[in-house]
Amino acid sequence: MSTRLFKLADSPLFVAEGIFAAEIVGECGRRGLLAGAYALRRPRSATFVRRLARDLAEQRKGPRVLVRRGVALLRAEPAVLRRQTGLGAEAARGRDVLRRVARLLAGHPPVR
Repeated sequence: MSTRLFKLADSPLFVAEGIFAAEIVGECGRRGLLAGAYALRRPRSATFVRRLARDLAEQRKGPRVLVRRGVALLRAEPAVLRRQTGLGAEAARGRDVLRRVARLLAGHPPVR
């Protein structure tokens, strides 16, 4: 595992997103830096369709490979969500996450 210094300057908040963002939830909480941690909970079929459309448009791999990969990721998605919530992220819908982040930016505490 490698580390990299991350400077916030004068920013009151930062957002970490992506599949590995949950990896820093515990440490951010210990350091008093955690205002919220969320793992997006979406319909798996919607994620499959979005991912497949994106990957087909990028044309990095053949359609058959992309469909197989997409199906594998579709099946793995519940385990990924369980892992992220196990690391401290809260499973939430996208609109709920946006609402909570907007409240944080407005200076209000998150509503749980």
